[in-house]
Amino acid sequence: MAVREYRDLIAWQKAYALAIKCQKLSRVLPSTEQFGLSAQLRGAAVSIPANIAEGNGRRYRGDYIRHLRIAHGSLMELETHLQFARDLDYIPLEDAQSLLELSAEVGRILGGLLKSLEAISENGVRKRKG
Repeated sequence: MAVREYRDLIAWQKAYALAIKCQKLSRVLPSTEQFGLSAQLRGAAVSIPANIAEGNGRRYRGDYIRHLRIAHGSLMELETHLQFARDLDYIPLEDAQSLLELSAEVGRILGGLLKSLEAISENGVRKRKG
């Protein structure tokens, strides 16, 4: 299937699913974390698919790559928030592990997409290796 819009991208689909799960998870965090860890977790999670979508909508490959890198940075931030929530016993270990595994999958897919885009020269021709 050809990619026609950002919703067709597996990276966006997986990142969106991760963001939805994190939004739901944030509801079970202690109320004392409403403006702390919970807000940070939600913001980082939503930033990932949002930056994939925004980058895909840009007309220049360099902008697309930049937004994918931002999405990757937000993914690392999200993983850190999930680790805090796990280590502070705010969420069950199984939930944390499941989300961290999905996060790792998103990271692999994003990495592949970045590598693919970076391998294309400015004139749209794939660069030679070596």
